[in-house]
Amino acid sequence: MAMTSKKIIVDPEIGEVTFRKSVRCRRISIRVHPVKGVIVTMPYVVPYAAASLFFNSKRHWVTETMARQKESFRDVPELSAQEMEALRRRAKAVLPSRLAELAGRHGFIYNKVTIKHNSTNWGSCSTKANINLNLNIVRLPPVLQDYILLHELCHLRHHDHSHAFHLLLEHVLTDNLMRLMSDDPEIQTDENSRLAYELARKAAASKARYPLDCTFTRAIRGYRLV
Repeated sequence: MAMTSKKIIVDPEIGEVTFRKSVRCRRISIRVHPVKGVIVTMPYVVPYAAASLFFNSKRHWVTETMARQKESFRDVPELSAQEMEALRRRAKAVLPSRLAELAGRHGFIYNKVTIKHNSTNWGSCSTKANINLNLNIVRLPPVLQDYILLHELCHLRHHDHSHAFHLLLEHVLTDNLMRLMSDDPEIQTDENSRLAYELARKAAASKARYPLDCTFTRAIRGYRLV
């Protein structure tokens, strides 16, 4: 398994930026991802200071990319302070219990879970087994909420996006979809179950290396972090 390590900084302009080292990496690269946020990947031997300089040299590109992503959702209304607080309360009431349920089902053990509000990613998992979840998650359909929670739970065993990580993620996503796609006619009429069927159909037709991860990521791109 490839050696990896990571460091997360909070940039005053961009928010959380993950610096990730990997022995498989041959050059420094930056990715702005709708689910995983801003990720700087570097060869294992490159010091964080050098990667930070590279990141700062590409800051304008990063902010422009983030702006384009936000522009695609410009018609989504901003939430008031009261609406945001209601969203926070709902997230605290729903997400920790669902995370615990999914963790128990698949044998994941984490330290603590924190509900946060940021504009760069939907969630994160630290090397100390602490999981951070964005309160915006509760704005997603339940099947997409589960995807983000399962994604972070898989990072408890693999702190990178290696082949081993994706194999585990594909496995738990398959299990979750099978549970949602019940033979019960009443459940089949449920909107979440219909979405599960649709995602499963698209994944089955996908030629991506990790079809479920790819399909879910594309679905989540239709939602804005507010």
